[in-house]
Amino acid sequence: MEFCKGSVDKNLSAVLATGDIQVDWWLLIATPIHKKSQKEDPGNYRPVSLTLVTGKVMEQTILSAIMRSMKDNQMIRHSQHGFMKGRSCLNNLISFYDKVTHLLDEGKAVDIVCLDFSKAFDTVSHNILMEKLAVQGWTGVLFTG
Repeated sequence: MEFCKGSVDKNLSAVLATGDIQVDWWLLIATPIHKKSQKEDPGNYRPVSLTLVTGKVMEQTILSAIMRSMKDNQMIRHSQHGFMKGRSCLNNLISFYDKVTHLLDEGKAVDIVCLDFSKAFDTVSHNILMEKLAVQGWTGVLFTG
């Protein structure tokens, strides 16, 4: 097992230094799983995929480094709930409810606008995202390719 750990560490270090990622790390087997309604509608399926462990380990290593840096540089607000360990939709809902009831108790009017960004998630311009990351100091081979 130590041999495997050393090999994985060596590969991850090389990726972090050069930005060259082995293509087969990202190969996956995807299976569509029916989630609701009519089976004829492709939109009613979600993909479930199996990927290589080395790719997952590398993703987690990079994610940990990014999250640590973002926390150290106070780039994440306490109100951020999505994609945060220990914070869930329920935490977000309770926080929201607490804020609204507090404002109502003070006699203030409260307007609520709800937006559904689920369709916009995949429409983010990667060029704009990379420019914004560069402004925040996120540069290097993993960000510029």
